[in-house]
Formats: sequence, structure tokens, C-alpha cells
Amino acid sequence: MINQSMRALGEKRSVIRELFEYGRARKKEIGEDKVFDFSLGNPSVPAPNAVRDRLIALLQKGDPVRLHGYTSAQGDAEVRRAIAEYLNATHSAGVTADCLYLTAGAAASLTVSLTAILNPGDEVILLAPFFPEYRVFVERTGAKVIPVACREPDFQPDPSALAEAITERTRAVIVNSPNNPTGAVLTEENAKAMCQVLAEASARFGEPIYLIADEPYRELVWEGESVPYLPNLYPDTLVCYSFSKSLSLPGERIGYVLVSPRAKEFSALYAAVCGAGRALGFVCAPSLFQQLIPDVLGLTVDLSAYETNRRMLFESLTAYGFSVVPPSGEFYLFIKAPGGDANAFCERAKEQEILLVPSDDFGCPGYVRLAYCVTTEQIERALPAFGRLAKLCGL
Repeated sequence: MINQSMRALGEKRSVIRELFEYGRARKKEIGEDKVFDFSLGNPSVPAPNAVRDRLIALLQKGDPVRLHGYTSAQGDAEVRRAIAEYLNATHSAGVTADCLYLTAGAAASLTVSLTAILNPGDEVILLAPFFPEYRVFVERTGAKVIPVACREPDFQPDPSALAEAITERTRAVIVNSPNNPTGAVLTEENAKAMCQVLAEASARFGEPIYLIADEPYRELVWEGESVPYLPNLYPDTLVCYSFSKSLSLPGERIGYVLVSPRAKEFSALYAAVCGAGRALGFVCAPSLFQQLIPDVLGLTVDLSAYETNRRMLFESLTAYGFSVVPPSGEFYLFIKAPGGDANAFCERAKEQEILLVPSDDFGCPGYVRLAYCVTTEQIERALPAFGRLAKLCGL
């Protein structure tokens, strides 16, 4: 008999993917320029020229075996060494190549990390709102999701609520900063408070509670914000990183897991990460894009386009009467659903050909997510439709 839970996942896509596919079909029906799809975090800003130039050089002059053949299971040693040197120079991280495991994007990093540390019956705390696929990744292991709401309106973690949610079965907390979907950036003060709660609980139960930092949006911060480097604040940390957003390479699937060298059981933990990669078949991340990494570390796409989109949408939507969470990072707006029903509001938005994601699956009902990593031209065309939507909602 087939696995029924896997069948269910295959028969029903995530709400984000459902909207994306709906948008593709709708564009074929009425035209690309008449559908305002804000569903998927698919960057419209092109990768830096250095990415293209380096790929061309690699393809023209590189060793075909190294470019297209197998690497070590955890990734090419020279590439991992380059990442370690960059992290040490940027964050004083104190890491080596043997702290890193290269993966096919952050989703693979997360599933590898969770598989490495979880057993059936364990609990993982998700700070709500959270990326919906976290639930899938956790529950696949037989562990249980424990949502803990962040404070409103700033959507920072609530240390008291976090402390109350921790039990002897808690094995991990996933934190995503900048946060998808709110745009909130974890402050240094709140990061330290959260880490203190975890340290005290770990000592009380005699087992490490791992902090999993999901960081694909680390470089996408606005107005002088900075993202705390969590391994420097809490030893039992795993960082799941992807180059998808910083370099506009989501379809290339390249990222890594970093195991903090300060983790109490570092050798066993890193071995478990390697073992999880093996069990899941996530060995040897895409070789060509491994070879790209050393030459593009620290680079980002032109972030000014996102800042323009952010400013235009935030100012326009608030002027129309919508209540929008001010985003400090990434490329999403989190908007209160007029009337409180996110699904009903999204259906009303569809009538204006606007595609927004309801927040229920993010563990925080009553909001919608808008991805503004689209072209500025799409936003300009969409604004009249948002104006009509506001009037229909009585704003």
C-alpha cells in the first residue's frame, strides 16, 4: 500500500502553489498583463552580472568532471572552505569547512537538519506566523508542531510564551529572520531573550534544544536593519541558508547547513546531518553551482528595486485604508484582512485579478501575504485594482 500521508501531500499543493498555478492558468485566459500575481516569492530582479560572468567562465574553461561530476557527499571541500572563511570574516564565526553541508537549497537544509535531530513524538516549536512548509518538514519525521504566536504588532518572539510552550519533548525551535511572511527582523535584544529561554530549558531538561535559523532572506533588510548572527548567541544552533533570494537563483537550488562548532555535541550532530543527507538522498548538491559560490560570496542582487516596490505598495495600500505591517526585511507585505476572514478577502481580491495568500496556513489567521518581488510595472498596473478592492471592502 502506498504512503497515504504522502499521497495527501501530492494531491493537495500548498496554498501558495495552488495560487501560483491558478495565476498561470488565468494569465493564459485573459492575458499576462491583466493578472496581478503576488503569490510566490519568485524574484524578478536579475542575478548580479558577476553570477552570469562566472558561470560563463566556468562553462568555457572549467574542468568538466569537476563542474558536472560528483563532489564529496557534503560538498566540495574548497567551496566549503571558502564559505567558512567568508563567515569568519563577516561574523567572527570561528567555523571550518567541516561545519558545513552543502544542499539543494534551504528546503533541503531544513529537512536534513530536522531529520538529523528528531525522533517520533518529539516536538518542534514554530514561531507564528511561519512558512507553511515547516509543518510538512517536521511532521514527516513523526514529530509534532507546536505553534507559538509572536507578539503583535511587531511580530517579535514572546519569551514568556516560548518558555511556557517548552516541554521535555521539545527538540528544536525554528526562527526565520527576516520573517516570511511578516517582514519582521529579529532584534538583538529579542534574540538574546529567546536564546536565554532556550539555554535555561536545555539545562533544566538535560538535553540540548536546537535553534534552527532559516536564513534565505538574511541580506534583504531595509533602513539600516541588521540580522543577529545566532550561532554567536546560542551554541546549539544550525543555520539553514540559501543563495536563492540574495542572488535571485531560486530555481538553481543551492544552499547549506551550518552546524555551530560550539554545539555541545558537535561531532555527533554534524555526523547526523551527514547521515540525514545520505538517508534523504541529498548528497552532492548541484556541482556547477557549488563552483560558482566562492566568487559570489557577499554579493546581492540590486536591492533598490525591492525597496522601490516596498515603498510604493506600503504607501499606496495604507493610503487606501489597508492596515499593513511595516516590513523591515525580505520582500513580503503582511496585510490585515478587512473583516478578519483572510480566505474571503482573497476571494474578493481575485475578482480584481489580484492574487494574495491567506495567512491561515502560516499559523496566524486574519492576514494575507503579498510578495512584492515582482516588477515595478506590475505594481503600477495593479494599484487601481487595489483601489477598487479597498472600496469594495468599505475602506
